[in-house]
Amino acid sequence: MAEPVSLTLADGRLAGLGWGEPDAPTWLALHGWLDNAATFTRLAPLLVEALGVRIVAIDFAGHGQSRPHPDGVDYAIWDYLHDALDALEELDLAPATLLAHSMGAGVSCLLAAAFPERVERLMLIDSLGTLSTPAEQMPEQLRKGIQGHRRRLSPAPRYADIESAVAARGKGGVMPLDAATVRPLVTRNAAPLADGGVQLRTDPRLMRPSLVRFTPEQVLANLAAIEAPVMLVEGETGVLPNRVGIERARAAVKRLHRRVLPGGHHLHLDPRTVAAVAEAIIAWHSQEGASGR
Repeated sequence: MAEPVSLTLADGRLAGLGWGEPDAPTWLALHGWLDNAATFTRLAPLLVEALGVRIVAIDFAGHGQSRPHPDGVDYAIWDYLHDALDALEELDLAPATLLAHSMGAGVSCLLAAAFPERVERLMLIDSLGTLSTPAEQMPEQLRKGIQGHRRRLSPAPRYADIESAVAARGKGGVMPLDAATVRPLVTRNAAPLADGGVQLRTDPRLMRPSLVRFTPEQVLANLAAIEAPVMLVEGETGVLPNRVGIERARAAVKRLHRRVLPGGHHLHLDPRTVAAVAEAIIAWHSQEGASGR
C-alpha cells in the first residue's frame, strides 16, 4: 500500500495524512476519541485505489500531531466542528464527503445537521450520533465534569519503548485491541525521548469528563436534520449493538443504509476485517453515484 503524505492545515494548527493524488476528488476523514489520523492507514489506500479519490485524515486538536487547545479551553465535542470546518475550507470542499469513525462520526453528524450545505454524504464506522445524558441526569454529569476539571492533570504517559506503548494502548481503549491493529495509532502518537523511551502526545485534558452532554432528544433531533445519505458500517462486536436507544437513532436518519460486518469497534483498522469494510463502502458509494442522488 502507498505511504501517506504528511499534511498541515489551518495555519499549522492541524496535522494530517493524505492518500491519493492531490487533484482527485477529496474526502475528509475524522477519527475517534484518543485516536488520530492513522486510524485510516489500512482503509484509505483500499478506497483510493478502487474509487480514484483522495482521502485527507486530520488529527483533531489535542490528538496525534495537532496542537492542543490553549490553557483554559475545554474539549467539548462541538468544538471539533471548528477543526472539521477549518479543514473543509482549506481543502475547498463544498459539499464534502465525510468518512468517520467513533467520535469523528458524532462530529460528522453534528456538522451535517447544522451545516447541510457543507456535506454531500456520510460514511460512518461503528458510531451514529453523539453520546447523550438524560436531562434528569444533568446535575450528576455536571458534578462529575467539574470535579474532573478541578483535579490536577496527570502527565502524558511514558513508556520504555514503542512496544510497551502498543501493549498499553491495546489493553486500555474502549475495547481491547491486538498489537497489529493498534500499532499505527500508537506510532503516530508517540514522541521519542532522549533516554530511548516514548511519551504520548495526547493532551491529558482529553481524559476529563464532559461538563454537559446533549440529551437523547437533542441527539435524535440532530440525526433527523441530516439530509445527506448516510452509510453506517457496524461491527458485530462493536459498541452499537448494546447502546441504549440505537434503534431510535437509526430510525431518525432519513437516508440510512446499514451494513453489519464481522469485527469490533476498530474493524476499519483491523487487518482481518478492513477489506470487508472497504468493499461495503465501495459498493455503496458506487451505487449512490449511479443513482444520481
